[in-house]
Amino acid sequence: MGQGEASARGTTMEGDCLSCIKYLMFVFNFLIFLGGSFLLGVGVWVLVDPTGFREIVATNPLLFTGVYIILGMGGMLFLLGFLGCCGAIRENKCLLLFFFMLILLIFLAELAAAILAFIFREHLTREYFTKELKKHYQGYNNSDVFTSTWNAIMTTFDCCGVNSPEDFKESMFRMMNQNHVVPEACCQRTAQTAESAYTSQEQCLSGNMMFRNNKGCYSAVVDYFELYIYVAGALAIVVLTIELFAMVFAMCLFRGIQ
Repeated sequence: MGQGEASARGTTMEGDCLSCIKYLMFVFNFLIFLGGSFLLGVGVWVLVDPTGFREIVATNPLLFTGVYIILGMGGMLFLLGFLGCCGAIRENKCLLLFFFMLILLIFLAELAAAILAFIFREHLTREYFTKELKKHYQGYNNSDVFTSTWNAIMTTFDCCGVNSPEDFKESMFRMMNQNHVVPEACCQRTAQTAESAYTSQEQCLSGNMMFRNNKGCYSAVVDYFELYIYVAGALAIVVLTIELFAMVFAMCLFRGIQ
């Protein structure tokens, strides 16, 4: 009798534990579902943003591809969260196994992307951008993707060069436009009459500091996106942690379902 009670008690505890894992699994997948929704929202915002960032993305194939990668990842996480919630609540082993394999692939892809970003981090330094600007920026050739992207950045963020307007010294731009110290994209834009606007532009192109933007674009862009960078980093850590727990709970629930 005592042995039967102990067995029944053990079965009840296993059932309670399985039920707890099931609902934890549901909560974690719901968070993944929300994370996917957030990424989808960010991707859509970049594509329809009215502040001008869309133009920068559209002129840069790498950024343009990155937006669709974000949309794809968001859609995948959205779908995975939905499948995980359904698999946990319905205790469906097929859905749980499918969910586990997909989220494992996503986790490995995110890990590989983080490693590659760390390896190629030197391509995000001031020195690298300055060297590329001096070598490839042409000034007024908007058919060139590199030039049009830099024009869009300098116009959007009211900045000039990577560090300052001095970056255009001994550059391809100066070789092609010897009468201009800085490109037109560096000039300040204020509400003026046509005549005064022409005069201020001429003063700017000739190097007058009063009529040009003197802040470097590296600092301007970092300042603008500083909060978003920290939020994105924190969110990435949270998402990776949630994915790990979700995989563990999925496998535990998969093994516990009779």
